[in-house]
Amino acid sequence: MADKFISKIPDGPLAEKWTKRKSEIRLVSPNNKRKLEIIVVGTGLGGASAAATLGELGYNVKVFCISDSPRRAHSIAAQGGINAAKNYQNDNDSVYRLFYDTIKGGDYRSREANVYRLAEVSAAIIDQCVAQGIPFAREYGGYLANRSFGGVQVSRTFYARGQTGQQLLLGAYAALNRQIAAGTVKSYPRHEMLDLVVINGEAKGIIARNLVTGKLERFGAHAVVIATGGYGRTYFLSTNAMNSNGSAAMQCFRKGAYFANPAFAQIHPTCIPVHGDQQCKLTLMSESLRNDGRIWVPKKMEDVMKLRKHEIKPSQVPEQDRDYYLERRYPAFGNLVPRDVASRAAKERCDAGFGVNETGLAVFLDFKDAIERLGKQRVAERYGNLFQMYEKITASSPWEEPMMIYPAIHYTMGGIWVDYDLQTTIPGLYAIGEANFSDHGGNRLGASA
Repeated sequence: MADKFISKIPDGPLAEKWTKRKSEIRLVSPNNKRKLEIIVVGTGLGGASAAATLGELGYNVKVFCISDSPRRAHSIAAQGGINAAKNYQNDNDSVYRLFYDTIKGGDYRSREANVYRLAEVSAAIIDQCVAQGIPFAREYGGYLANRSFGGVQVSRTFYARGQTGQQLLLGAYAALNRQIAAGTVKSYPRHEMLDLVVINGEAKGIIARNLVTGKLERFGAHAVVIATGGYGRTYFLSTNAMNSNGSAAMQCFRKGAYFANPAFAQIHPTCIPVHGDQQCKLTLMSESLRNDGRIWVPKKMEDVMKLRKHEIKPSQVPEQDRDYYLERRYPAFGNLVPRDVASRAAKERCDAGFGVNETGLAVFLDFKDAIERLGKQRVAERYGNLFQMYEKITASSPWEEPMMIYPAIHYTMGGIWVDYDLQTTIPGLYAIGEANFSDHGGNRLGASA
């Protein structure tokens, strides 16, 4: 087994590893690229971007989508933003600080070389997104706007209101469609990967089911890229789409690809609490809401009981009787502590009996101070669609009363083991995005998916 776990991390200082690897990597000439075929399974942000980029480079790409369109990928549910070390706010951000925040947020369990590369290329990713026409929020003067996320003390998150994933996916989808029209990418919608084809120890294709006809079909290639996301649906209730069940990654595992850190599943602190016994999934409320929202529970048990019985409204709890427990415990970060810390703190308060809904499994996320400080229009510009979504689901307006939130399964940091080149233990099989394990350790930093 030991001979398979060769990470291929270049020697030298962290800041020089990626540059060194690029200078050493074997190249493929343009004429030879046209002779090579690559299969990409998955059409979320990772898969669609990879397929479009490989097509642009001149490879022949076959891309497989389990839904009827890449626009239905679960990436569309990402809300808060995307991190990049551009230091637009002049708050002392840097590539190293993004690297350090990611490593620390992941409980020091990430592969450092991969994380540093992620921080290095982050600025170029934003430039590419802008070139694709992603409508990031902008300041009055036209500069791209930033906001902060949990676990950091700088503002480096680029966003498009609460719909960042949707806008990024539309940009990737447009780039993919361009390559489909150019003939370098062939799209196979409504196809589900059922098996990995391995010949002489190398990945050479996949077996897929045509979900329209029900027939099994085989597809060959010189390399296979798995970009099918995580396995959050293996838990009873999560914020993930129903297709996020890890089935493609499991097929690779059964053929010999090793899996790493399967127990590393992230609990997101800001989700709408369970509100019935017929639910099949939970709804995420973006972490960006913790920029301006304040999390609290009542200090007095008598207020808790009145809230549960609907005898008083949350807004009627006096300020001096509110326990802003994150601000009290973690003054340096306040409500923007890392996700795992915020989730554990919410559960601790609810386990202690201070949960504020009928089940005792909810805390408040309050925007009263933000509305008074910024005005309703500014808050609506930042979070308007999230407020609308919350009100539609719960029939309670965040403009009038605090949101109720509770932690839920959200993201899986574990995944298929890969080396520095993102190749698995099966030669020719690659795993990217949430499907692999390499970047996030024991807890993903918000907006660094």
